[in-house]
Amino acid sequence: MRDQSSATTVADPAVSDTRTSGLWWGLLGVAAFSFTVPLTRVAVGGLSPLFIGSARAVVAAALAVVALAVTRQRLPRGAQWPRLAVVGGGVVVGFPLLTSFALTSAPASHGAVVIAMLPAATAVMAVIRGHEHPPVGFWVAAGVGAFAAMAFASAQWGGLGQLHWGDLLLFGAVVSAAVGYAEGGLLARELGAWQTVSWALVLCSPLMVVLTVVSAAQQSQQGTLVQWAAFGYLGVVSMFLGFFAWYHGLAIGPMAQVSQVQLAQPVMSIAWAGLLLGEHITGTTIAGGLVVILCAATAVRARLGTTRRQADMTGDAGELRRPVRDRHDRADPRPT
Repeated sequence: MRDQSSATTVADPAVSDTRTSGLWWGLLGVAAFSFTVPLTRVAVGGLSPLFIGSARAVVAAALAVVALAVTRQRLPRGAQWPRLAVVGGGVVVGFPLLTSFALTSAPASHGAVVIAMLPAATAVMAVIRGHEHPPVGFWVAAGVGAFAAMAFASAQWGGLGQLHWGDLLLFGAVVSAAVGYAEGGLLARELGAWQTVSWALVLCSPLMVVLTVVSAAQQSQQGTLVQWAAFGYLGVVSMFLGFFAWYHGLAIGPMAQVSQVQLAQPVMSIAWAGLLLGEHITGTTIAGGLVVILCAATAVRARLGTTRRQADMTGDAGELRRPVRDRHDRADPRPT
């Protein structure tokens, strides 16, 4: 009995270490994604936004083809292809293109605050797509967060109601990504998490190749070495490698805890905007970011609480009893 007790005591730190490992992998993925907005701002200084938004997807698609071939992933079947088109339309086409055009005029710190709505927006789309019934607090938090983001954007351009065209593009990017992430979260249960993103990249690659050729023909890309390096990061890390760390962290879990690490992403992006781009981070930017992040955290937690209660009612023993592969497949690809 004493030996068994001793063995149990020794095993506890191992479980704790595993959970900590999941959080660290998740944080690594979020850190990789946090450079996306600042480096997009760098790249659009010398490269056309159409080229950046399309060519980065072409680079990522080439890497995805290699990864899928090497690991011998099976082809999606039947109705999975239209659903992949939804994922690709949101995270491969919509978000990269809209943010690239928006950041030609909007500062990176400004874009990071508006995009901080993404966790809450993804939760809303997941609720709608999954026919969930979250508490009123979820909708209140999501609504207040959206209003706070719009109020912040308006204040930056001269007052309430004075939204800049770049803000409309950023809001469109958030909606596009949220739709793609919500559908991707469901599809990942069938195909696997990083596999879903990879197949979406491959499916959208013909369109993105055409857009890349058109953008290159319309305008000569006269970027500096730094701007090309920023573009390379967007294609290799932001749209591909970052997902491997993020999904590995979600697979280790606990998924509910690891997924909330994403709320640190806009904070990091604002910090990089100040450190790397020399942008002046005003009190309004800090306050706006904190309010939006707080609302997003409240909405995400409310939805997670509802999901747990529904799982208990249906007899689900919980995430820890599921095999790692199953938890991996249920991963929700939120960051960008």
